Amino acid sequence: MKNILVTGTSRGIGAAIAAQLRLRGATVIGHATTAHDDQTVAADFAQPIAPQMLWQEALEKLGGKVDVLVNNAGLFAPNPVEGSDFEWLDLWEDTLRINLTAAAQLSRFALRYWRASGRKGRIVHIASRAGHRGDSPDHWHYAAAKGGMLALHKTIARAYASQGILSFAIAPGFTDTAMAGDYLASRGGAGLLADIPLGRVATPDEIASIATFCALDAPASMTGAVIDANGASYVR
Repeated sequence: MKNILVTGTSRGIGAAIAAQLRLRGATVIGHATTAHDDQTVAADFAQPIAPQMLWQEALEKLGGKVDVLVNNAGLFAPNPVEGSDFEWLDLWEDTLRINLTAAAQLSRFALRYWRASGRKGRIVHIASRAGHRGDSPDHWHYAAAKGGMLALHKTIARAYASQGILSFAIAPGFTDTAMAGDYLASRGGAGLLADIPLGRVATPDEIASIATFCALDAPASMTGAVIDANGASYVR
């Protein structure tokens, strides 16, 4: 499992995942809306054709072989119900497309490739605690997308395990990224931490360690698992 495509690697969790995988000797092609080096492919997931273009270019850069797909890219922006109908629907659809539909498209391309070539493969989905317990009143769209990602993951795991295609999901709570930082500030900052028994949010490296384990080391019997990483703020 050495050739890996990771989406959303420009910062935060995605950048940490790419770095840890490379330290383990993997060849990683990253993704961002705007590419910044020759190991990153530019693709704007707001555009329906972008995931297909990313997959094709990544496959070429990896010499025609992809072993692991990590679906990490995401959009997290408030969408208050008081907004205009047009604005609310527009952001809803953008969030679902970027956070869920693009991941589904890439998963489909990977599955078709592995099945056609007779290869084994792994998909790691970076979902969210919100997929289990919901999110704030301004983030229906984000919670819905992450809930959909968890359902997508479980379906893939059940359908393709017999063919050596494995699926894992990680459901982080708040993580110390620029995206989460804005949210914490908007929700009261330190007061919100009272809901986290650990007393702090996760670090990108912590989530990346779990993703690296899933991509490279997790036993096949773990396929279908959802790994929570939320400081015990939500336990199932």
